[in-house]
Amino acid sequence: MKTLGRFYLFAILAFLYTPIIVMMAMGFNESPLYQLPFSFSTRWYVALMGNTVLLTSGLNSIIIAVITAVVATTLGTVASVALSRRSFRGRSLLQLLLLPPIAIPWLITGTAMLIFFYWSGIGRGMHALIIGHVALAIPYVVIVVGTGFKTIRADLEEAAMSLGSTPIHAFYSVTLPLLFPSILGAALFAFAVSLDQFVISYFLATPGYTTLPVQIYSAIRKGFTPEINAISTILLLGSMAAILIFARFAKPGENRDPR
Repeated sequence: MKTLGRFYLFAILAFLYTPIIVMMAMGFNESPLYQLPFSFSTRWYVALMGNTVLLTSGLNSIIIAVITAVVATTLGTVASVALSRRSFRGRSLLQLLLLPPIAIPWLITGTAMLIFFYWSGIGRGMHALIIGHVALAIPYVVIVVGTGFKTIRADLEEAAMSLGSTPIHAFYSVTLPLLFPSILGAALFAFAVSLDQFVISYFLATPGYTTLPVQIYSAIRKGFTPEINAISTILLLGSMAAILIFARFAKPGENRDPR
């Protein structure tokens, strides 16, 4: 039974990671048509350095993802503090309303945002992309940070205030350091949601300003080239490095309550 469970787990991991490994490997294949036998070459990374369209769209995606992570994490953390530590009328309803934006298909959300932004005069472009990505990322941040709050004892702040600390100082000196791993994880989550977002970006991007997922979609329609494999590999390695850094310093799963 244990052997069967290990085989099942290995099969799932192989199913998830084999396409990614193949994509990364084909970025180093000499053939532009992915022909075999495999011939190692870095020609597509050299070609990528001269592809200003892909590089520009990739940089746009990173800039928007960083801004989204900062804004969504800030707003989501504040909202999570209010929902976790304050009692007010309508709190349960607000917590419930966080779930529909995650469950609603992004196609419907993108259409609604496009209509609303056009009607309100916001329009399309970088500012619209940031607003849309932040709106999508905030529910994830609230859920992640809210889960982190449940692992922290509420009486720690009370103990600090009983020793003369102010409520604000107690929060920043006691609760916030314990909550930092969850905040960091939420920021990485928001960054990943923004970087991977296609539907909202497709609706809100302009011809002169687009993101990497939209540009990759457009490039595939015209003809797929291994340059896309190259830039996807670079972004993938960067994302994996960020996750490893988070796992190294945040140490998820550990009890962070001081005893």
